[in-house]
Parts: sequence; C-alpha cells; structure tokens
Amino acid sequence: MSDIHLNSDIQFKQKAPLKQRKTGSERWRRIKRNKLLYLMILPGALFFITFKYVPMYGLVIAFQDYKPYKGISGSEWVGFEHFNTLFSDPQFWQIFANTLILFGLNILFFFPIPIILALMLNEVRHSLYKRTIQTLVYIPHFMSWVIIVSISFVMLTLDGGLINDLIVWMGFEKINFLLSQEWFRPMYVLQVIWREAGWGTIIYLAAIASIDPQLYEAARMDGASRLRQIWHITLPSIRNVIILLLILKIGDILELGFEHVYLLLNPVNKEIAEIFDTFVYTAALKNGQFSYGTAVGFFKSFVGLIMVMAANKLAKKFGDEGLY
Repeated sequence: MSDIHLNSDIQFKQKAPLKQRKTGSERWRRIKRNKLLYLMILPGALFFITFKYVPMYGLVIAFQDYKPYKGISGSEWVGFEHFNTLFSDPQFWQIFANTLILFGLNILFFFPIPIILALMLNEVRHSLYKRTIQTLVYIPHFMSWVIIVSISFVMLTLDGGLINDLIVWMGFEKINFLLSQEWFRPMYVLQVIWREAGWGTIIYLAAIASIDPQLYEAARMDGASRLRQIWHITLPSIRNVIILLLILKIGDILELGFEHVYLLLNPVNKEIAEIFDTFVYTAALKNGQFSYGTAVGFFKSFVGLIMVMAANKLAKKFGDEGLY
C-alpha cells in the first residue's frame, strides 16, 4: 500500500513541471497570437509606469525634512511630523470642506449630465443632425482650462461682458461674478459641465449601442412609450457602467484639478475657493516646503484609495459588479 502511494507521489512530481511548462508555453502562444493588442496597450502601460508608479518613490520625502541639495538619501527622517502639522492647521479643515463641497456639487450636478445627454442623443434618428450635435458638445473638451476660463471672463466681466449687458437690458443691476464668493461655486460647476459633459457621453453611448434591439422591439409591441423604454430598458442595461464610472469618480474625491481652480482663484474668493491642489502648489513650489506639500498629496491619495474601496464594496453589496 505504501509503495502505491510512493509511486503516485513520484508520478505527480514528474508531471507537475511538465504541466507548468505547458501552461507557460500556452501563455506565450496567447501573447504572440494577440501581439497587436499588447502593442496597443504598451504606450498606455509605459505612461502609467513612468509617470504614476515610478514617482511613488518620491513619497518618502513626506516623512523627511527634505532638502534638495541633500537629496532623499541625505535628508533627515521626521516621521509623521508633517502630517501632525497638517491636521493641526486650522486652514486644513477649511480647505478640506471647500474640496468636499466642490466635489459634492460635481457629483450632484455634473455627473448626471453626460447620462442625460447620451440618452437624448440616442433618441435622435437623423444621423447628420446627431453627428453635428456630438461634434459641438465634444469640442470644449479639447480646449484648455485657460481658454475656457478666459471665455468666461470675457462674458462675465463688468465692462462689456455679454451676461452683464443682458442683465442691464432686463432692468437689473450688474453682478460682479468674478469677484464674488457666492458665484464662485456655480461658475465652477457650469464651466465643468460646459467642458466635460459632451466628452463624458462617449462611454454611455457605447454602452447604449450594445443593448439588444430586440428588447426595444418587444417593448414597442407591448405599447411602451419612449420614456418607458428608457426607464425599463436603457437605464438598467447601462447601470453597471454608471456604477463603475461613479466609483472611479469617487476615487477623485480630493482631486479636483489644479489648473481650473487656480485660474478662478483671487484674494476675494480664496476663503471658499482654496482646495488641496492649489494649497499643495503654494506650500511646495511657492514656499519651498516640499515635504509638507508631499504629505498633503499623500493624504489626498490615501483618502481616494479608501473611498474607491468603500464604494466598490458598497456596489457589490447591492448586487452590482463593482470595479474589481
């Protein structure tokens, strides 16, 4: 009996390397068969490795009193001193609140717009008209924030601004949009919608295009109107895409973008407009506090990671696929 077990063990050990070699050869054959696909992925992979993963090494200066002339290896370690300074700074909580409010406004007002726009474009049957509308709403995405904000300034300025001239023509007084705390957040959200809403429809239109047309035919035979078809077929079919993009959006909870807010920032609205991105620029580059600025960036990334994991777990709890 023991000889039988011994022989079976020897046979298993002899077969295992052969199976591993076979699996490895199959993997290489699969890669060779799909080499064009991997070549397409290569530039994106190199971009993320070069600009996202390699720079992670620099996060260690968040735990150092970093001096550029000493380098990372020669700078003194201070542990969590910069994080203690950050959390004890009264300005931190104001910046944290400003960032969360702008993010909440983006989720509330901007996130649904591409979905609604995609649903509306999908209902357009005239192909030329549909392509024209798509082109017009895509164009702002290819403009830099400098151009978007500059156009807004020209339209909203007190001297010769189109919006203020229209307000005066209607019998009201001019509004100083550019130097107003009350108008900063609406102006920010409207600019985001103007620039990104059209571009955001691409993924939703692709998801809608993959829906089986027979579902719509069956719904029409049952007497369902266009709105009922959207509510009972289109939206449930793209629900997973919406949840996935929402999870990715939540991961950027503290990443609102430096350029846009910095161009709108001025001494009058700074109290409600200062966010982590502009604060990092001021602390790290203007004031030379590289370690402190890196600590703030590290905190932003950590919060984003936690939010993605929490949102993904919540999505799976309610029966959706989630991000991973």
